[in-house]
Amino acid sequence: MAAVGLQLVVQWLLWLVLGLSSPLARVVANVEGDALHTLKTYLNDPNGVLQSWDPTLVNPCTWFHVTCNNDNSVIRVDLGNANLSGNLVPQIGLLKNLQYLDIHVEPAYAIRDSKDRNDFS
Repeated sequence: MAAVGLQLVVQWLLWLVLGLSSPLARVVANVEGDALHTLKTYLNDPNGVLQSWDPTLVNPCTWFHVTCNNDNSVIRVDLGNANLSGNLVPQIGLLKNLQYLDIHVEPAYAIRDSKDRNDFS
């Protein structure tokens, strides 16, 4: 009888942990997706390289040129040969687990102040 009670407690705890961690992962991924989408709005993309960067998706981990870790957090953005022009944005700083960033941009300005746009910081 005690084993059945223990099994129910373990199942409940497992459900609680999984149920609470999943929304948290989605929130982090949405913040990162919003940051990358803001970057996209400041870039001229003549070849459509950023076409898969759809902010309505749950997270940016399915976007081309974006790599995520097992927690669905962005760790790599590789746009080195994308022929982009425009401005970088400070929201890149919201990619807390970013380990590799390769963006070659013909800048209008190197870093643009985003006060005239949505500021996610």
